[in-house]
Amino acid sequence: MPDLPYRRNVGAALFNAEGRVLVARRADLGAGAPGAWQLPQGGLDAGEEPRAAVLRELAEEIGTDRAEIVGEVTEWLHYDLPPDLLGKALRGKYRGQTQKWFALRFTGADSDIRLDQDPHPEFDAWRWAELAELPDLAVAFRKPIYTRLVAEFSGFARKA
Repeated sequence: MPDLPYRRNVGAALFNAEGRVLVARRADLGAGAPGAWQLPQGGLDAGEEPRAAVLRELAEEIGTDRAEIVGEVTEWLHYDLPPDLLGKALRGKYRGQTQKWFALRFTGADSDIRLDQDPHPEFDAWRWAELAELPDLAVAFRKPIYTRLVAEFSGFARKA
């Protein structure tokens, strides 16, 4: 299915005042599943600008958009789904995703993060993690992107 398109997507590396990044556990994978922890991300709506989309996605996925954009990866990064997920993941319509990644500084309090705001939450738990942990938390096909994010966003992984 290499003729399938990539889904356009935005991703958020949300840093707190201590320089740690928010990771959330996918509700559909279960507590012990490898690659269950990830950064918030989601698709762009038709005509939507990536900077607006990343704040919308934060509000939808973690219940708050109390953040300011402080950086971004200049180019779009992409990944391909592994063969066993083609035709199943991403509603079977895409070969993977092309993503615009942003670094954001969280301006709220931990109590503002509410995974229960969506009737069908994507995540069932969250925590603050060290940026360097990201590649080890990621599912295999996302590791190269998370490794790149560690390099790109290392300047934000310090106290504000």
